[in-house]
Amino acid sequence: MLTMNEDLEGAIKEYLRLLEKEEYFEAHEVMEEAWHPLRLKEHPLANLAKGYINAAITFEHIKRDRKNVKEKAKKVLTSYERHKHLCVEGIEHYELFKICEEKIEDLKQAHREILH
Repeated sequence: MLTMNEDLEGAIKEYLRLLEKEEYFEAHEVMEEAWHPLRLKEHPLANLAKGYINAAITFEHIKRDRKNVKEKAKKVLTSYERHKHLCVEGIEHYELFKICEEKIEDLKQAHREILH
C-alpha cells in the first residue's frame, strides 16, 4: 500500500502529464483524489493542492468554451491565485509543485485574452 506521501507525488506527476496533454478535467480528477486525504487530515498542502485542482478546471472551461467562459474561468482561477503562495521551498514535493505552478502560469499567459 502506498503512503499518502507517495500517492501525492504520483498524483502530481500524473497531473503534470495530463496538463501537458491538455486533459485538464482528468488532471483535476487526479489531483482531487490526492487532495481528499490531505483535506481530511488538515495537511498543510491541502490548500495548495486545491488551488491546482481549480486551476485545471479553469482551463477545462476554456477548452470546452463554456457559456460565460470568461466569468467561470476567472472565478475558478481565484482559488489557485489565493493559494499559489503556499508553493515555497521546503514543502514536500516542492520541485514538482513548482513545475505545476510554472505550467499553470504558462497556460494563464496563453489564455490571457479570456482571463483578463
